[in-house]
Amino acid sequence: MTLKLYDLDSHLKAFDAIVLNCEPAGERWRVILDQTAFFPEGGGQPADPGTLGGAAVLDVQEEPEGIAHYLSAPLPVGETVHGELDWPVRFRRMQSHTAEHLFCGFAHKRYGYENVGFHLGEDAVIFDLSGELTWAQLLELERLVNEAIWADVPVQTEYPDPALLPNMTYRSKLELTENVRIVTIEGYDVCACCAPHVQRTGEIGAAKIIDAMRHRGGMRITILAGTDAQGDYDKRAEQVKAISNLLSAPRDEIVPAVEKLLQEKEALERTLAERDRKLCDMRLRSLRATPGNICIVDEFEDPVAMRELVNAGMELAGGVCAAFSGNDADGYRYIIGSKTVDLRAEAKAINAALRGKGGGKPTMIQGSCEATKAEIETYFHA
Repeated sequence: MTLKLYDLDSHLKAFDAIVLNCEPAGERWRVILDQTAFFPEGGGQPADPGTLGGAAVLDVQEEPEGIAHYLSAPLPVGETVHGELDWPVRFRRMQSHTAEHLFCGFAHKRYGYENVGFHLGEDAVIFDLSGELTWAQLLELERLVNEAIWADVPVQTEYPDPALLPNMTYRSKLELTENVRIVTIEGYDVCACCAPHVQRTGEIGAAKIIDAMRHRGGMRITILAGTDAQGDYDKRAEQVKAISNLLSAPRDEIVPAVEKLLQEKEALERTLAERDRKLCDMRLRSLRATPGNICIVDEFEDPVAMRELVNAGMELAGGVCAAFSGNDADGYRYIIGSKTVDLRAEAKAINAALRGKGGGKPTMIQGSCEATKAEIETYFHA
């Protein structure tokens, strides 16, 4: 079996080990060592990346023979090789996983909820609780977690004597009886877990809830911790700075500035819609009865006014009344109506001629097209 160095020292970044076995595994090489600091995939946490004897570590799995390292190249059996973890990746995972223990520990203490799911992703941690919480309760949990981080208490791991387990109180998603590894965050949480953790809570830095939703009768919560939380803050700070510059408003006043901008936009849209309706009234008064088609190509701001124009034109046209809104660069949207032509039957031919798509009822169809204004007018006036 492989000695688990990560159990002895979670902060071990490099180590030397003897290659016990090496064999091909598809396009990779499966290597067993006498000892390793690489954590194998398990408990919702991915395997550690890094290098071993100069070869890339592509995956690590705990198997009956020992901990199997799947590498990009073979290693000589019997020789001592040097391994190096991708430390920034390992450290951010330890920060995130220990933060998740704190969140779930407080949820269990306060509300009796169990952790029923856990996934440590590349940019966030997702875990599921067995009951629902309000946003105010979630923020209270977040406050308690960060206070525990700032307290900088020890995080200890141990394999207790199996005879002592029945009398121990600890959180666990499974009924465990042997090789149970207990992670204790002094004064805050005791939980069965196989993964490496930080040595003190202060190493986490900070933790933040970024999303929460109801899920299967409980809650699915997404958090960021440590370097992930810092990276997210940096990104958001840059976005706030950019918005502040665009609005010419101080950073702490961008919300009122955006609200003002939206109000101005809504007022402008109302003004444009009103002008469009007045313009459509003028168009309606200019329509004349014809045995052929009526075709109007323009910029319609109000789709209701555009439809009203087609409805009125249908009464005057012996063929169809077609309204197109847009321009040659961006394309056009259309509404076509008729009292005499089965437009559902003609839609395919119309769309083929105008490079469009759309459909509807026998009396009215709508859609969009890529034809130019000249092509549209030529088609309907032919």
